[in-house]
Amino acid sequence: MAGWIYVDTDIQRLRQISGLITPMALRVAVTLGLPDRLRDNPATARELAPGLEADPLALDLLLAHLTTLGVVERTAAGYRTTGFGALLGAGAGNGLNNLLHHDSAAGRADLAFVDLVHSVRTGEPAYPLRYGQDFWADLAAQPHLREAFDRQMNDRMRDWIPQVVANYDWSRFGTLVDVGGGHGTLLAAILAAHPAMRGHLVDLEETAAGARELFREHGLGERAEVTGGSFFDPLPAGADACLLFDILHDWDDEQAHRILARCAVAGERVLVVESLGESTEFDLVMLVHFGGRDRGLHDFERLASAHGLTLESVTQVTGGRSLLEFTR
Repeated sequence: MAGWIYVDTDIQRLRQISGLITPMALRVAVTLGLPDRLRDNPATARELAPGLEADPLALDLLLAHLTTLGVVERTAAGYRTTGFGALLGAGAGNGLNNLLHHDSAAGRADLAFVDLVHSVRTGEPAYPLRYGQDFWADLAAQPHLREAFDRQMNDRMRDWIPQVVANYDWSRFGTLVDVGGGHGTLLAAILAAHPAMRGHLVDLEETAAGARELFREHGLGERAEVTGGSFFDPLPAGADACLLFDILHDWDDEQAHRILARCAVAGERVLVVESLGESTEFDLVMLVHFGGRDRGLHDFERLASAHGLTLESVTQVTGGRSLLEFTR
């Protein structure tokens, strides 16, 4: 930029935010299980290496950088996980381990960011370029990835659910179809808060099985039905409303139209809960992983109008999510 005067700190900042070393070091540490392994039992790199099938010298280099980051510390007995580093543990309860592990759904998908240039040039996801098939086919072929993805969705929803239940008047509906509703944590909370309502969850059978179990545990078996299937196929008909919570941003416009077409036939109203394009970082995640993106309000109106749906209201239900209510 003409006239721009830079200082060394500008160069340092750009170098810092563009570096891949620290993010990958943290992800490898999680993948090797180091935060848990070293939490209570300090060890040297040489002691750890055989069990991890790692090179002792290379492992020591990794641990040295993790020490610089404050994730581990050196003791007389070897490296030990710090309180800060313990946040990366599998049992920490914050979802980080599942997000960063190379063999989890999210961690594996993030590795496709090395091919971001492909997505920018083509508008297509980078995931298939790296793995030979799209994200959803990978989940279908590898049950442990499906389980990790479902756990990731549950972790995301944990803090949002009370807000979503409280910030919208669900009692207006007698029946609600939760389309792509995962293990049913949101639908269960809505039904628990409104005893007169009935719910019907639709998701792929591998995930739907978890929803059936959750509804049984919450005593909702008589009011909550579960169908194993795709939202690209016909949905249960006759509902007062169909709910799409963080579904459409996973798909390009062509596939989003297919989903909305099914919902427009199945329910009197379609409730779309999404972020309205507030995170540029998340947009790139959607692009690289799925070929999707967050959309603005006018984008949703344009998509919905093709299916005879008219926007009636917009309600902010969490700090980053709005509920768009469409009627046909």
